[in-house]
Amino acid sequence: MPVALGDMLVIALGVFCIAASGQTVAAETHEPPAILPLESESVPTLVAYPPLAEPLARGVVIIQYRTERARIMPVFGKAAADVSPRLGHLHVTVEDWKGTWAHTSEDPIILVGLTPGTHRVLLEVADPTHKILTSTVVSFTVPEKKPAGATP
Repeated sequence: MPVALGDMLVIALGVFCIAASGQTVAAETHEPPAILPLESESVPTLVAYPPLAEPLARGVVIIQYRTERARIMPVFGKAAADVSPRLGHLHVTVEDWKGTWAHTSEDPIILVGLTPGTHRVLLEVADPTHKILTSTVVSFTVPEKKPAGATP
């Protein structure tokens, strides 16, 4: 049986009044799953890719990476270690440089000034209290720079 225009206006007005009164109309909802307690989360993984070839040929090392089950952010301390999903940062160590630094963004890691030859960079995912959760090593060779004006 067709619905008359007047009946449609009454139905629409009723829905509007219910919505305006703060009541909700039964509808299918898609709520996100509950957040797991941190101790129930899987250990993060770290995937690092070989340095980009074109910059490497110029002596610039650009290492792209991604993490799973951890967000890389500039947050530190015990309170941040209890946040779920897990927060962290990278510890970056170049094998022939003294020291390690914290990389706190998802931007690529960029190194300049390495001597020609083979190098290794240790990347470690650390929680906000610097506890190491996982790591990987990226190995690469910085080529000899050709003198300006040299023919290939």
